Amino acid sequence: MRLIVARCEVTYTGRLTAFLPDSTRLLMIKADGSVLVHADAGGYKPLNWMTPPVVLEDGGDVLVVRKRAGRSEDRLEIRLVEVLSDVSHEMGEAAALEKDGVERDLQLALAEQPEAVAEGLRLVQREWPTDIGPVDLMCRDEDDGWVAVEIKRVGTIDAVEQLTRYLERIRLDPAKSGCAGILAAQQFKPQALTLAEARGIRCSEVDLALLRGEREPALTLFAF
Repeated sequence: MRLIVARCEVTYTGRLTAFLPDSTRLLMIKADGSVLVHADAGGYKPLNWMTPPVVLEDGGDVLVVRKRAGRSEDRLEIRLVEVLSDVSHEMGEAAALEKDGVERDLQLALAEQPEAVAEGLRLVQREWPTDIGPVDLMCRDEDDGWVAVEIKRVGTIDAVEQLTRYLERIRLDPAKSGCAGILAAQQFKPQALTLAEARGIRCSEVDLALLRGEREPALTLFAF
């Protein structure tokens, strides 16, 4: 990972145009091709970023990051005014993320009962690998289409973003270009539901107690 602390100007062009004037920022260039621009304020989210696959052109005082986006191209141009620090670190192989107990139990239960996520779903593999991490369940639907399922205790915006990144990588394979995504969780934040709908990702509410058979589903009364 390369970490650069510098006064810089940042220009983004593509689906929209954005400009960050001269200021001191942290630039993170990861081995997987991710490029992030951080300020010393605003929490953990970067001011701007590019996700792989990208092309990085290092001109010394200008870094240009390019990424194809359909028929157009996204471009992040970072003009270095003054470099305060420029270091690289070998991070080694990352240890796999260990889910908390609820998420792990949900994954095991849904691997045995994928139809609880969506009718007709059948499991192909747990922990399906991508080059940015494994998606929880890779399944097939009733029409034999591919479906990637990510499982969370609580469905948040970050969970939607994570599944979006997995889908980007999975769809690079022409055989899986139409792969659908489902986020399964015990509960969802309203903002996550809105973002998932905009991204074409289905949300499926699941109940661990029901999956384990620890309680009966609520009965619905119908009047005739």
